[in-house]
Amino acid sequence: MGLGKGLAALRNGSDIRGVALEGVPGEEVNLTSEAVRSLTQGFLRWLVARSGKACDQLVVALGRDSRLSGPSIVAIVADELLAHGVTVIDCGIATTPAMFMSCVFDEVSADASVMVTASHLPWNRNGLKFFTADGGVESSDIVEITELAEAGEPELSAVAEKAEAQQFDLIDLYAAHLRSLICEQLGEVDPLAGLSIVVDAGNGAGGFYATKVLAPLGADVSASQFLEPDGHFPNHVPNPENAEAMESITQAVKAAGADLGIIFDTDVDRSSAVDENAREINRNAIVALAATLVAQNHPGTTVVTDSVTSDELTKFLEEDLGLHHLRYRRGYRNVINKMVELNAEGVDCQLAIETSGHAAFLDNYALDDGAYLGTLIVCAAARLKREGRGISELVAGLKEPAESREVRMHITDEDFHAKGAQVLEACEAWVGDAARDAAAEASGGAVAVTVVKPSYEGVRVNFSGAVNGWFLLRMSLHDPILPLNIESSELGGVEAIAATLRTFFATVEGVDSSAL
Repeated sequence: MGLGKGLAALRNGSDIRGVALEGVPGEEVNLTSEAVRSLTQGFLRWLVARSGKACDQLVVALGRDSRLSGPSIVAIVADELLAHGVTVIDCGIATTPAMFMSCVFDEVSADASVMVTASHLPWNRNGLKFFTADGGVESSDIVEITELAEAGEPELSAVAEKAEAQQFDLIDLYAAHLRSLICEQLGEVDPLAGLSIVVDAGNGAGGFYATKVLAPLGADVSASQFLEPDGHFPNHVPNPENAEAMESITQAVKAAGADLGIIFDTDVDRSSAVDENAREINRNAIVALAATLVAQNHPGTTVVTDSVTSDELTKFLEEDLGLHHLRYRRGYRNVINKMVELNAEGVDCQLAIETSGHAAFLDNYALDDGAYLGTLIVCAAARLKREGRGISELVAGLKEPAESREVRMHITDEDFHAKGAQVLEACEAWVGDAARDAAAEASGGAVAVTVVKPSYEGVRVNFSGAVNGWFLLRMSLHDPILPLNIESSELGGVEAIAATLRTFFATVEGVDSSAL
């Protein structure tokens, strides 16, 4: 496989991801030293053109999460930048949001930053995220960066003698920033005294939040777990969407009798929570909780979410909180960009959030930052604690679906993009007499089946009558997969909807629907 083809394969939406280490059967290393060096050159060409500065006028900050391949990748990126006269600031282990803030903090004032991370992916993976003061780069920028890397043009000037990278403790600075936010809301003296909080960093980069943010402000973090960075991830996947991870922190909160639990993904751009009753606040519930944090100061604001949120969440946001819910697309850049677009059009939109835990607040640079969301939750929990109440009260009105199921169906056609589009078009056309009759047969009663409009991603279909629920069939952002989400407000409804869909997929070729 040629380098050019390999670089294109490393594109992952608005960042770079690949296999960095051997050790997993069937997976070849494609984020090689050569690839990292070429990508760094492509990024530098892109940055010179974007900033209008020469290489020796640029300051670039580098950081990494706890992955085993992180130090070697950072060393390659630093070496390549230094070879062209760039001032390099090595921030060591950091978080993705902190690396963006390195372009904002006066103490750093970087022109750009690079975070070496692959989020929650397995230990052998790694990647690159790029930032400027305008935020994270877009998918189109990643395409341009890889193309510049492949072309090798324009030529980059080199220096005769390379400088050394400067060392800087960015996490200390970022932790101080978060502490100041808490003190602004709660007061300067021991604002978290009496509050017991369990932090689960999953051996990623988020352990600092317990030791450098919460503990200095008086919180009891003694029951926190997996704070030490360890790229083997020996305890559980560092991912708030992972059932084992959520069960682990839930049990830790229960055992400690804690007031709150906060769990991060590897690079801390996502988080979820556990309430004082040791019940997880995740997926739809973390969206609901984040929305309560903006509702009081921004009545009627719009909340942009991804496409898989429940009807019960819409009811909570619009009827309980008086907000507007825009159910948009999967992908954190998609929801963030929609928030920015709405505000540019004069529509107040303070929050863009995915059920995965990516949450971006407008007043925080429209940045998806798990530690910032965690900080807002901690402040709310502290205020409630002083009144003898718990964080669970904020989302008590959110109803959960009785059943839910997610199925991922593999597209076997080589041109999976074309096939996926064809299946979605056929599915929408099928919603009519054929779907209604199949649903009636599956449920034993009359069912109304309707396509939800507008749908910004895939085909969403509502069922009412003998079956009450919905399904969303969509294309994966990057893989030959058709994810299918089904929810029902009553027991047995998910299976009835699945049975209805089996009659559709029985007519579809090029898709393995056996999981349905």
